[in-house]
Amino acid sequence: MDSTVADTSAEGIAADLALAIHEHRLPPATKLSEDEVGEVYGVSRTVVRAALQRLSHERLVDLKRNRGAYVAQPGVREAREVFEARALLEPRTARSAAERITPADLALLQRHIDEEHNALAKGEPGRALYLSGRFHVEIARIADQDTIADFIGQLVARSSLVIAVYWQRRGALCESHAHHALLQAMAAHDGALAEELMKAHLLDLLTSLDLRNRVSPPGSLREALGT
Repeated sequence: MDSTVADTSAEGIAADLALAIHEHRLPPATKLSEDEVGEVYGVSRTVVRAALQRLSHERLVDLKRNRGAYVAQPGVREAREVFEARALLEPRTARSAAERITPADLALLQRHIDEEHNALAKGEPGRALYLSGRFHVEIARIADQDTIADFIGQLVARSSLVIAVYWQRRGALCESHAHHALLQAMAAHDGALAEELMKAHLLDLLTSLDLRNRVSPPGSLREALGT
């Protein structure tokens, strides 16, 4: 078996492919051949098909009749809608998180920031973006709003695909101190400031997108998965 993934169940393979998508190792429009995925993980097409179905339900993969599976590629309209939805949900969630955050929560968010910077230092921008997204999901968890947290998790996952297609300021990740500022506001339990900072942060992300129709070049599945 080529893959080093320990869990080769449909769930485990879906999780590994999802991580590769979120980290931009598998860019939008990449074809996920059942045979090639099966060879990479050393599993049957039946298991691969089940994994791809799971990713389709999560809207990370498009299953095209008679053409196979492809990493999803959001259009311009969806890209705008995703960030509009995040702008509606996340600022208020940041306020709630700031009002109830604990020292343990603050330490967890700081670890996310540290790991994000380490990924950038290693030249792994896709990994850094994944960790940046998880930072937002953790804020929703801290706010203790389970239903909204689920929505935000889905929106962050879609954002990863949107950024992979439309991001024009890749240096902005290195320049942004938005997460540090959010962490400081939360440490001070300043809900109003956290809300305003989140609004500004999401607006900055939106303005970093070049929302014109693009097609991402497909990548090599084996190279993307490190096999």
